[in-house]
Amino acid sequence: MKAKRQGIKALKKATRGSNMEEEWGDMHKITACKAEEDYKLWLRFEDGLEGSVFLGNLLEIGAFQLWRDVREFEKVSVDPHTATVTWEGGIRLDSDVLYQDLASRSHAIQHAGGGNLPPAVG
Repeated sequence: MKAKRQGIKALKKATRGSNMEEEWGDMHKITACKAEEDYKLWLRFEDGLEGSVFLGNLLEIGAFQLWRDVREFEKVSVDPHTATVTWEGGIRLDSDVLYQDLASRSHAIQHAGGGNLPPAVG
């Protein structure tokens, strides 16, 4: 249930109004992402935190139903202007929610000097 609440929170932040550009400046920035099997998404943040989050819990919510075709889920990329993950059709997820999800787990990796990692897009 917690994962579903986080997904709904991410969806709400992802679908806010036009002031999103202003808000992105204060968010944790994603530098790399890659779709993994079973609707997991591997992420790396600019401070070096990296790990995988499960997004399969979003499949029943509106626009995320498109991901039932796993090929659509695999089309994830990092938006170079906002440093958030995005998919075709305008789906974007709140990087702060994703960051907190990773940071709260013991298996997430924090690299020293993470800001020096090369930006990569999966």
